[in-house]
Amino acid sequence: MDPSIENCLGNTGYYFDHTNAYTSDDAVLLIHGLTGTPAEMKPIAKRLEKQGFSVMCPALAGHCGSIASLKKTRWQDWYNGIAMAFEALKARHQRVYVAGLSMGALMALLLAKEKGEQVSGLCLLSTTFFYDGWNMPHLRRKLLLPIVLNTPLKHVIYWTEKSPYGIKCERTRAMVHAVLEKRDAQATEKVGIFRTSALTILESNRLIEAAKKVLHQVQSPTLIVHSTEDDTASVNNAHYVAQRIASRDVEQFFVDDTYHVLTLDKRRVDVANRMAKFFKQCTTHYA
Repeated sequence: MDPSIENCLGNTGYYFDHTNAYTSDDAVLLIHGLTGTPAEMKPIAKRLEKQGFSVMCPALAGHCGSIASLKKTRWQDWYNGIAMAFEALKARHQRVYVAGLSMGALMALLLAKEKGEQVSGLCLLSTTFFYDGWNMPHLRRKLLLPIVLNTPLKHVIYWTEKSPYGIKCERTRAMVHAVLEKRDAQATEKVGIFRTSALTILESNRLIEAAKKVLHQVQSPTLIVHSTEDDTASVNNAHYVAQRIASRDVEQFFVDDTYHVLTLDKRRVDVANRMAKFFKQCTTHYA
């Protein structure tokens, strides 16, 4: 493996290299979500790999470890790791596409603004500018959270995610629940962190504001993918992006029978196939 790529992966990231097998110049950089793990992107990664793309998914800084480690990081740390991973991929592949889930989608937008035409295409999965899904408590989000984030309480308060964990598929949800119940040393590597510090939530809010500021500067061809049943971020998030992004090449793909974590849920194959189709269209159009 290329040392520069290996250095970007972290302990749980991966890189599927098809340059030799398929003589392909196309690679996809996948960005997992806040408190998530590269494992949540693997079903998509494997599908893209089968369609001839090299695929890389690094672990975000502070993730896949202890809650204390994550608390010490800032959103710039998460983003800087992704920017380094992009540069490593770009040095090896002619075309690099970027896809992010939830908060990962916001980092994908920041990357597209910074790198410009170097980002050959963009896929935004469950973009989260607003926590307005059907499973997000309105009172806590609108009244209690601002009090916590703007006082010393942010250092001691945590939010514990409960079922359905952004997943409609009962079988997958049960697997996540079993890992959480077992509480083994690899739990955060397998399913991510489900007890989030208010400090981390504060950093995610700062990331949201940074992404809002660059939307009108993002010109990469963009595919917006969102669930009509998203429990965390409603389809209003997808519309928000479509109305403000500068790109002249924007497609939207709405899916049902799935919740927020599109990459693990019932429609993951459809999502992966739609992503591959879009990226191949970009390759044909801009080759």
